[in-house]
Amino acid sequence: MLHAGYERAPLPPVRQESPSATHEAPTEPPAKVKKQPAEQRDPFLDNAKYLTIVLVAIGHVWDPLRDDSRMAGALYFVLYAFHMPAFIIVSGYLSRSFTGTPRQIKRLVTGVLVPYVAFQTIYTLFMRWASDNPDREFHYQEPGFALWFLVALFLWRLTTPLWKTLRWPVPIALAIAVAAGVTPSISSDLNLERVLAFLPFFVLGLQLRSEHFQIIQRRRFRLLAVPCFAGALLVAYWAVPRMSKGWFLHDKAAQDLGAPAWVGGVMTLAVFGCGLVLTAAFLALVPRRAMWFTTLGAGTLYAYLLHIYPIKISREFEWYDMDWVDHPVSRVGITLLAMVMMTVLCTSPFRRAFRVIMEPKMEWFFKRDAGAQAREREKASAAQAAAQTPAERSAPARTAEDSAAASVPSPYASSSSSHHTLGRRHAKS
Repeated sequence: MLHAGYERAPLPPVRQESPSATHEAPTEPPAKVKKQPAEQRDPFLDNAKYLTIVLVAIGHVWDPLRDDSRMAGALYFVLYAFHMPAFIIVSGYLSRSFTGTPRQIKRLVTGVLVPYVAFQTIYTLFMRWASDNPDREFHYQEPGFALWFLVALFLWRLTTPLWKTLRWPVPIALAIAVAAGVTPSISSDLNLERVLAFLPFFVLGLQLRSEHFQIIQRRRFRLLAVPCFAGALLVAYWAVPRMSKGWFLHDKAAQDLGAPAWVGGVMTLAVFGCGLVLTAAFLALVPRRAMWFTTLGAGTLYAYLLHIYPIKISREFEWYDMDWVDHPVSRVGITLLAMVMMTVLCTSPFRRAFRVIMEPKMEWFFKRDAGAQAREREKASAAQAAAQTPAERSAPARTAEDSAAASVPSPYASSSSSHHTLGRRHAKS
């Protein structure tokens, strides 16, 4: 016996059609089925991704320069207070649709996990050459320079369904970040300290909606953005000799930075609030319309991973020890060079060249998704039905018996045709 949930619903009543509607054929050909336009990318999000990835490279080239200049250190503090939080918030916003379906898991593995393994391997081989250390081991549990973000993104996105079910996700994530910031026993595996510290920004991105970005794009918020950054720069200038950059890097616990646990908890909350305010100010200044760099926003992860090697070359070969680097004009030139580098690495030629590593298909690695196959069959059936003429759609379907009967000649038809043929021959004679 079938369960109640599997009983078929009753058929709807038959509509009585008028004779004219039944017998009159349409005189006009059917309109072509219009294809639904593909979902377009949001220029605002692509602009934000491109600008933040440029700021990531600027922060990396500024790091060796900050010790010689207090102003450079202040700029470094302001930059590191918001550029990664902004990038992570946007990443969380773009992860809202993740529910853990087989297709999404496959995309997560091929688009995040596989690139991490590949670039971690390449990074180890690269550092064997650059640092003249041929015995450097392959530590896949310890992400190399800047590769921690792939590990974090993988873990954050896997837990997305959990955060979407909680009542207070951001406070809970913030409590986890505070606990991580005062726990020096957390190992360096997977760079877990930093993963947990930046978690609240990702969870916050999951809660945002498009109207939130529209609010901060209003004129009054744009006018407040510049004074906000100016005030942050003044505070950072005061804090440079009194504060460690480790509070912004989130790679060490408070005790490892020489502060008591309660200070670590306060600083975690303060850095989160500062990052949130500066991220809002930054997003208020991001253009909403399409710009010349908007299309580059699709290649930010490529630039993030590829820029690691020029940055490490400049440090391993001590380019910053050259005399010309100390000149203020030279520092401006280095900043512009970093911007150009990230712009070039976001372009389509680099994306095509490294797509085999960054976005491998790996159909051989996964089982075929039965749901995807069913959807493909439905699309094929719909396309076939749309291509039929009205007469083909209105004609009753012929069964196999009917087709077979139509293909076999009738004996009566044969005798009749033979009779008429003989009659014509007799008439001629």
